[in-house]
Amino acid sequence: MTGSDAAASAASSGAAAPSGSAGPSPHGDDSLYERLGGAGPLEALVDHFYRGVAEDATLRPLYPEDDLDGARQRLAAFLVQLTGGPRRYAELRGDPRLRMRHLAIPIGPAAAAAWLARMGDALAATPLPPGPAGELRSYFERTAAFLVNDGGLSLRGEAPGGSAPGT
Repeated sequence: MTGSDAAASAASSGAAAPSGSAGPSPHGDDSLYERLGGAGPLEALVDHFYRGVAEDATLRPLYPEDDLDGARQRLAAFLVQLTGGPRRYAELRGDPRLRMRHLAIPIGPAAAAAWLARMGDALAATPLPPGPAGELRSYFERTAAFLVNDGGLSLRGEAPGGSAPGT
C-alpha cells in the first residue's frame, strides 16, 4: 500500500492513520508495517486482543459470532492495510468505513474504555518496537473515542439493554 492509499483508507475510516503509514515517514521509506516487522506481529497483537475480548463481560456480548475468528481475521487484515502492508482488508471487505461498520453496535464510553484497555493489554503482551507500538496506541486511542455512538442496535438486532428494537 502506498502512503496515499493508507491516507485514503484512514480518511474513509474517519480516524487518522498512525504516522508512517500515511504520507512521508520520519523513518525514511519504511512504512509502519515494515517497522513493526510485517504481518506476524500485528497478527500476534490481534490474537492477544481477542483472547482478552473472549473473557471480557463488557466486550464479548458486542460480538455476535460464537467464535471470534472472523472478527480476528478482519481486524488483522485491517491493521496490516492501515500500517502500509498488503491491502487484504480492501480485497475482503472493501473500504474500511469504520464508523459506518460500527454504527449498529452500541459503543458507549464504557465499551470504548474496555476495548482500549484490552488493546493496551495486547500491546503490552506483544513484543513490538516501542516507537511503532506508541504510534499504534495513539491510533487506537483516537479510534476508540471516534467510534463511541452511545447507542444503536447490536449486531444481534437488539436495542441497548437486550430488548428487540421498538419493544
